[in-house]
Amino acid sequence: MKKLFFILLPFVFQLITQSNLWAQVLRPIKWESKTSVNEVKKDGTVELIFTAKIDDGWYLYSNDFDPDLGPMLTTFEFAKNPSYALVGAKPTPIGAKKKFDKEIWNGEYTYFTKTAEFRQKVKVLNEKFKVETTANFQVCSDIDGKCIPLENDFVFDKVKVIAETKPAVEENAKENLTENKVEDKTETTPIAVKTDSTNELLTTAKLPETQKEAETPRQPAVVINPKPQTSNLLGFIIAAFLSGLTALITPCVFPMIPMTVSFFTKKEKSKTAAVTKALFFGASIIGIYVLIGVLFAAVFGADSANLLATHWLPNVFFFAVFILFALSFFGMFEITLPSSLSTSLDEKAEKGGYLGAFFMAMTLAVVSFSCTGPIVGTVLVEAAGGQFVKPVLGMLAFSSAFAIPFTLFAIFPSWLQSLPKSGGWLNSVKVVLGFVELALAFKFLSVADQVYHWGLLDRHVYIAIWTAISFTLGLYFLGKIRLPHDSPVTSISVPKLLLAITTFAFTVYLFTGMFGAPLKALAGYLPPQSTNDFDLTNLKSSVSNTATKQVKYSDRLKLPHNLQGYFDMKEGLQAAKEAGKPVFIDFTGHGCVNCREMEANVWSAPEVLRRLQDEYVVIALYTDDPLELPENEWVTAKSGKIKKTMGKINLNYQEEKFGVNSQPFYLLLDHQGELLAQPKDYDLNISNFVQFLDAGLIEFKKRK
Repeated sequence: MKKLFFILLPFVFQLITQSNLWAQVLRPIKWESKTSVNEVKKDGTVELIFTAKIDDGWYLYSNDFDPDLGPMLTTFEFAKNPSYALVGAKPTPIGAKKKFDKEIWNGEYTYFTKTAEFRQKVKVLNEKFKVETTANFQVCSDIDGKCIPLENDFVFDKVKVIAETKPAVEENAKENLTENKVEDKTETTPIAVKTDSTNELLTTAKLPETQKEAETPRQPAVVINPKPQTSNLLGFIIAAFLSGLTALITPCVFPMIPMTVSFFTKKEKSKTAAVTKALFFGASIIGIYVLIGVLFAAVFGADSANLLATHWLPNVFFFAVFILFALSFFGMFEITLPSSLSTSLDEKAEKGGYLGAFFMAMTLAVVSFSCTGPIVGTVLVEAAGGQFVKPVLGMLAFSSAFAIPFTLFAIFPSWLQSLPKSGGWLNSVKVVLGFVELALAFKFLSVADQVYHWGLLDRHVYIAIWTAISFTLGLYFLGKIRLPHDSPVTSISVPKLLLAITTFAFTVYLFTGMFGAPLKALAGYLPPQSTNDFDLTNLKSSVSNTATKQVKYSDRLKLPHNLQGYFDMKEGLQAAKEAGKPVFIDFTGHGCVNCREMEANVWSAPEVLRRLQDEYVVIALYTDDPLELPENEWVTAKSGKIKKTMGKINLNYQEEKFGVNSQPFYLLLDHQGELLAQPKDYDLNISNFVQFLDAGLIEFKKRK
């Protein structure tokens, strides 16, 4: 059992912290519109007010910085109408913040967080006043850097135009048309525009005419088989199962195995009755924990995913809870349920029968809570951001691993002789779990810190904390540190020595991050590299420019690392047919920070670059490019709305064909435009990307 723990521990930590899913459809911004007055005289002026509520962890680019800088400015397109005339070239942003970005854009831009407001004055020319406007904008996540171009329609036709201005109306208009003096609250803390994790956003092929309809996301026409989600769910279930096995070898549970087994062997006259009751006992354990999962899912189901991912309150709460779990495992105190509860359950269990077996299962759950509670809590917290069934499946997997050994030992009591004796090694299990809980705690605090720009945990501080935790764990494995309930150490076992070596190696790996190493294996768990105080790494490309053919839009668009490719789907597919190669589609954007991260850290790897250069025809489809295409290239979306610009046409294709609208998003297609492999999004693991490319090549050769 001890060896089992040491073997399973790395897998538990690895699997329980993996939660990256490829893009899904969300909408973290909602627009509202109103006018400054409800009545106005002919030839008078009225202000159109556009306001947006932006979810935590997201920001909206404003419209008052250099359009050639890189990010997509917010623009408003006003439909021509004889009932009004614009006063001023463009809407005025109210209270936009400023930031100078040196790493990506090398310039200053303006942006909004939480709320945004734009105002546009118009002159009323006749009684049939009507203004139709489309806002084109870009919303980005400062957790993982993803940026998505969106649009929203507005209609202003509720203003009553009167022939003569009434005094009351004049006074009201004067009051409401006064320029709002907004205090400059520009934050000095820069937003994190380069990060190492993933987020999603919704765009629609058409935003309906009314504002109420505009806030209702349209379901994608085609949804890709969510294989990565299934894989992630399977990994979570395996992690929960391993957590249940780990819980068995804690000092609160392990000594109860022989005590519980004796409950069935002593009270039953026949072997069959004992086995039947033991099976019922195991089923009761599973039922109790699954019920916990159902109750948790009812409170923290799928609708809470965005809240738990970005809001400071749940993340700080989880940080505090995990710190308490760690301190409890370290032996500072025990988290226990009231003793009266366990006493009452124990008395009911003594009555025997199937009801007694059920209460025996409840007694086990209560008595072992000080050890299993933190583990169960970890599983549930990891499940909280997923679909409704995820907590239920997590508890089913955990309780199955927890219940099966009790049931088997009850059926085969002779196996008890093979169990190792209880001792100090049990407490070592708790302490090691305490280190794991402590490391996970700072992940939650880091999320809140990135979203709200507190500046508490930049990359160096975070890595320093994890390095210290890892180094201390290595000392603990070597017996150099003893905690309150530890037994004296006269020698260390071989498994502990190997774990100590592994832990120190991990510590050295972490320490390189202090000098700018990307630590790609931990990209999803560390703050962005943009928060580094200094960075000694410098990735360069050695690919030569060998292509001579002039391709469409190559005068305005370029691929990274001197790769040669295409920017038009039809032209790229035709080139792929002529070359006899599969197609690599890169849905990207000028303002997509994560796209730049992938290009710098993954595409630059020799094994990836070689495949993209030699084995594929690369087509980069920009989803935020404002270039208006000729009318014969316009596309009518399934909603009926006409898409005129390159960016909107590419984004409409991505959404309607594949049900996804976030970037980066990578596809491998054959010459008929059919998928060769499961799509891929932001993933800094080079090996995963190589496997993705190789899988497409293998499938392409099969079809060919």
